[in-house]
Amino acid sequence: MTNTEASSVAILAAASKAVELYAMRHPRPCHVTQQQAAQMLGLHRNTIRRFLDAGRLRLNRCGLIPTEQVDALLSVENLRR
Repeated sequence: MTNTEASSVAILAAASKAVELYAMRHPRPCHVTQQQAAQMLGLHRNTIRRFLDAGRLRLNRCGLIPTEQVDALLSVENLRR
């Protein structure tokens, strides 16, 4: 392994550890508001409302959107790009 490769591996390991520490200290919520979902998706709140009306997103009993649904939409949008 060259010095450059070793350096890259060390940087990736440090970045991975930093992400892990951040996730432990800042856990993601299980459910988000419509406004939070809009921010996560980079969309307007009215677009989230249309997604709800069309059945692309669903509210839970408390009127919140499960984060898994937002993640699923994010992955679909990333595949389209």
